Parts: sequence; C-alpha cells; structure tokens
Amino acid sequence: MKSAVENLSPTRVKMHVEVPFAELKPSIDAAYKEIASQIQVPGFRKGKVPSRLIDQRVGRGYVIETAINNGLDDFYRQAVEEADVVPLARPEVEVVSAPIDENNAEGDLVVDIEVDVRPTIELPEYSGLEVEVEAREAGDADVEKAMDELRGRFGTLKPVERPAKDGDYTTIDLTATIGDETIDEATGLSYLIGSGTMIEGLDEALSGLSADEDAAFETTLAGGDHSGETAQVKVVLTAVKERELPEADDDFAQLASEFDTIAELRASLVEKAQEDVIVEQGIEARDKVLVKLTDLVEVPVPESVINEQIEQHFNGENQAEDHDTDAHRAEIKTNTENAFRNEIVLDAVAEKEDIGVEQPELIEYLIQTSQQYGMDPNQFAQMLEGAGQVPMMVGEVRRRKALARVLELAKVTDSKGKTIDLASFVTPAGDDEADSAE
Repeated sequence: MKSAVENLSPTRVKMHVEVPFAELKPSIDAAYKEIASQIQVPGFRKGKVPSRLIDQRVGRGYVIETAINNGLDDFYRQAVEEADVVPLARPEVEVVSAPIDENNAEGDLVVDIEVDVRPTIELPEYSGLEVEVEAREAGDADVEKAMDELRGRFGTLKPVERPAKDGDYTTIDLTATIGDETIDEATGLSYLIGSGTMIEGLDEALSGLSADEDAAFETTLAGGDHSGETAQVKVVLTAVKERELPEADDDFAQLASEFDTIAELRASLVEKAQEDVIVEQGIEARDKVLVKLTDLVEVPVPESVINEQIEQHFNGENQAEDHDTDAHRAEIKTNTENAFRNEIVLDAVAEKEDIGVEQPELIEYLIQTSQQYGMDPNQFAQMLEGAGQVPMMVGEVRRRKALARVLELAKVTDSKGKTIDLASFVTPAGDDEADSAE
C-alpha cells in the first residue's frame, strides 16, 4: 500500500491511498465467502456458490464495496501511521477508483481520506515564566479558626434559655401552605441557623425567637411538585441549643490529637496553616502559569472538536429550550477551545520532558476522581476500563505532571515582591523518596 499526505490546514489532512489489487484480493475473497453464506442458489449448498454466480446475482460492484468496507479500517490505520498524524474525528472517505468492472477487474483501489488531526505546535521557551500571586500570611486568626473547628468536632450541645441566634442548633416544626391547602408539614426537625440548608427565609424567621414561639413568612419553593410557587410557611421553635466547646488544654490535645500538650498541638496547626497558604498560592500560580504558557503559542482548534462538544452538551442532559442560547453556546465554544489548547500544549511539554505515568500515580488519580463522583474506586476503575477511558485518564495524569514541571521552572513572586518557594506544592511529600529509589 502506498499513501501520500497533503496538509489542507493546520488541523486537517488529505491522505491519498493506493492499495494494489494483490493486497485487496484477500478482502475480496472474504467478501465472496460472506455473501455466499447469505444467499440461496438452487443446485448449490449455502456458502458454496461460485463467484461468477454471485457476480450475476448481486453484482461485482456490491462484492467490491463489501471488500472495501471490511478492509478500509486497516488501510486507514496504515495510512495514519505512515502520515504520523493523530485523528480527532471520523474521516471522510472518497473512493477514486476500484476494481469493479471488467476494464479494471484487477486494478488498484484508490481512495482519498480527509480527517481532522491534532495540530503540530512549536513549544516556546517555558523555563523561567514569571507570575505573580496574591501575598498571603498564615496569621493567628487562621490558627484559632482551625483550633475552633477541631474543638467543634468534640463539642456537645446544651439547651439554652434565650432567643435563638446565628450558629445555634434548633429543633423546629414546619408547616407550608398555598392558599388553604397544606402542602407539606414536618415536626422535630434539627436545623443549624445560618446553614441555609432548608428553605429561603428560615434563618431570618428563627433569629430572635425563643422556645415555644413561632413565626410566619413567605418563600419560593425550590423543589417538589410545587417548585417555583410561593408558599406561606409557619415555623415553631421548640428548642434552642448551642455547641459547648471543650477547653483548649493539654487534656484536649491528648483527646483530639497525637500530641501531649496544647502547645504542641497549636504548633502543628501553625505549620498546617502555613502549608495551606503554600497550597493556595501554588494553585493560583499553576493556573496563571498555564494561561501564560498557552498565550505564548498559537494552537488552532478544529471546528469538528467544537461542534462535537456543543452537540454532546445540548443533546445530553441539557435539553431545556431556555438552556440552548447563543450566549451559552458561545460559553461552551470558549471553554472547549481553552481545554483543547491546554491539552495540546501540555502534551507537547510532556513529550519534550519525557514524562511518563506510573501505576501508583494513576491509582491515586482514580481514587481522587472516584471520590468526586461518590463512587467506590474499584467500581469506578471497572467502569472506566469498560468504557475504554483508561488511556484518557493516563493522559490527564501526564498533563498534570507536565504542568507541575512548568511550574517548577517558573519564577513565582507575591504581590509584595517576595519570592515564593513552591517546592512542597510541586513535589508532594513522598515523591522525593520515590525519585531517589529509581
């Protein structure tokens, strides 16, 4: 087989493929056998019909068409490998000539194939990219907040004889009506004032009430059969409780941590607060480095990639008429273009840096992603494998590592001009030991 490639655009190629009759003949023979098993000819057993009779019954053109359809995938893959391109969409195939009639009974198969492909880019120099992040400090307030959160895990609720306020835990009865119809009611509900987890207006209605007092308010229902309708709600406050926190002393430190003294626990919280600052600055720097890197290189985006993403989005779960707007389509288009550019650039960095993915890295990523979907990691991995999505996950991990490498080489300062050391963010704990063991 011979093939030649013509670049129609930075993201589209045309491959001219010539398949000699000798290479096509096995597919033709297989097509005759396939058709022979499907037709009945008097005097011949099924599957034993001679080729000349098949030509008379269905036509040689149908046989050759069947042979081309059965063999085209292999011819296409060979052409793609020879052209060294990565297809992004379904190819468009035109049969230029085929050995169909007697004048070309043993001629070559000639096809032209057009397909959108990943563009080839020239990476800019990315070592030493300069980005600025917001200046942050781990202050006493951060440490006290962390301490209070830890104390809150070991707190106890105690009844109080006073009006309810933000942060109180309450027991309430609710009745919702529309006109004269009671549409919902419940008793003995537990609710944290300020959490906003029930219905709009409840926090305001409860604030200032004492036990056995009630209040009424209007609200727009957000779910159920009456979603979007206005209802009148009566709330009865039956109990008010506040969380009593344990004293921050040595006994608490021994109860809540591996430390013997509150001083040691506080020191660990200070260290954790400082680590959180580095993580926040690292995330900001990582995002800004990616934007700066992709701004340095032109990455053409095929229309087929954009159209496919838009079609998937609006033909999937988002079919409401008011959802499909010009503004929303423009948003999907922009997001798709940015994601495609990021992928192309980071893949190029990974290639240049010779970045691979180890099994423990993939497992860690699978666990993290499964948690986001609330799935068991093993079931999530089986689902991905069944859908053929594991290579996609490997690519995502590889691109993350490529971005970490670019960030590692970047110069990061904060808004006060201080140089930020992101070594602990770029290389998480444990990676150094793994590197040294290789």
